[in-house]
Amino acid sequence: MSNTFQNYINGEWVAGAGTRPNINPSDTSDVIGHYAQADAAQTEAAIAAAQAAFPGWAMSTPQQRFDVLDAVGNELLARKDEIGRLLSREEGKTLPEGIGETHRAAMIFKFFAGEALRGGGEHLASVRPGVGVDVLRQPVGVVGLIAPWNFPIAIPAWKIAPALAYGNCVVFKPAELVPGCGWTLADILSRTALPKGVFNLVMGPGSQVGQTLVDSPLVRAVSFTGSVGTGRRIINSCAARQAKVQAEMGGKNPLVVLDDADLDVAVNAAVQSAYFSTGQRCTASSRIIVTEGVHDAFVDKVLAKLRTLKVDHALKAGTDIGPVVDEKQLAQNLRYVALAQTEGGKLAFGGEVLERETKGFFQMPALITETTNAMTISREEVFGPVANVIRVRDYEEALATANDTEFGLSAGICTTSLKHATHFKLAAQAGMVMVNLPTAGVDYHVPFGGSKGSSYGPREQGSHAKEFYTTVKTAYTAAG
Repeated sequence: MSNTFQNYINGEWVAGAGTRPNINPSDTSDVIGHYAQADAAQTEAAIAAAQAAFPGWAMSTPQQRFDVLDAVGNELLARKDEIGRLLSREEGKTLPEGIGETHRAAMIFKFFAGEALRGGGEHLASVRPGVGVDVLRQPVGVVGLIAPWNFPIAIPAWKIAPALAYGNCVVFKPAELVPGCGWTLADILSRTALPKGVFNLVMGPGSQVGQTLVDSPLVRAVSFTGSVGTGRRIINSCAARQAKVQAEMGGKNPLVVLDDADLDVAVNAAVQSAYFSTGQRCTASSRIIVTEGVHDAFVDKVLAKLRTLKVDHALKAGTDIGPVVDEKQLAQNLRYVALAQTEGGKLAFGGEVLERETKGFFQMPALITETTNAMTISREEVFGPVANVIRVRDYEEALATANDTEFGLSAGICTTSLKHATHFKLAAQAGMVMVNLPTAGVDYHVPFGGSKGSSYGPREQGSHAKEFYTTVKTAYTAAG
């Protein structure tokens, strides 16, 4: 097949044990390409190549690492329209969202190019005379990077770029549903000055590729973004062999709307958070908690906004919301909508499957009202264009409801009260807090991560990424 895309191992493009088609969720007749599927043996070969390359790359200069990462950032910027279109074809984001995500990936690489030059060590005076102390940050070694399907270029970027910036060697596994953007990143990296083996791409199933990365004694750190169940298994496996592990595992993010909120601001925050990118964001507002004084007016305004949104092919001009990523995810969304109604919620809008010109996985955004925080729809992550509204008395009940969840990734509040905004920023049990903003949408130069069941290990992104991708060594030197 002419459109077959291979794995990248030890500086060479190599065929896999088989291939898997990459299907456009906006048009299932559109096969983007056939992507190689690595097996355990091929994954082990990639790990061995990374291990062999590590001593040299660990001693590379900051300038070498800057040049590689900056070149990747520049090419992503130059090709953002093209790569953004690929992203929208394989994942289902609208074209503006696909281009925007590609731009963000470029800026992540350029940020970490700068981080490579900044270093991070310290020279301290000892408490003993005639002794100097150096606190050094050194690369961990071979790192396994396992990315999800919902951000097929941004999340790989924020894992790969810091790993390389701090001198590690990489074995990267993109999500099976969206290998195209991961392959494109590998292609760009293959044309930089990276020595062979420093970066490796292995596409394939988690049961073989992912498990091999997690179990290998040569892989000294694993960074994973994905489901709670898989994340917890990876955490346990890595802990058992004393490897570093970082896991981002989702959320059930609250957006609080108080009586004093600007309702236009609140509606925009709610609709953007809950439904754009088809709701397939771990930071999406899936629980909207509204005080009773504005509850009905808020719901009416959200319904009016939802009626204006266009659900269609991701590449079609004017589309606001693209398709769900695949048939399995669509079926899951529909099950949650039905269950919410069974438990007493009211389907105020949408939720149904839509037919369009092309065969795809289209769903009308769903708004479920008259729910409580005890219902399944309020407890479990749907990961689709589905949100529920919970009516509460006041700020105190809103805060308690927001925090009553096993997750703690992102939380938002819409209010004109400085008192409540300030208190919420401190009291919300989440790693990220938004005031009068959507809960989804974060900057690339600051930490990303949550608390409770959402995250484990050091933060991703920004200068805090060094906490995961480096280890600290303390060196003492006697003078004279």
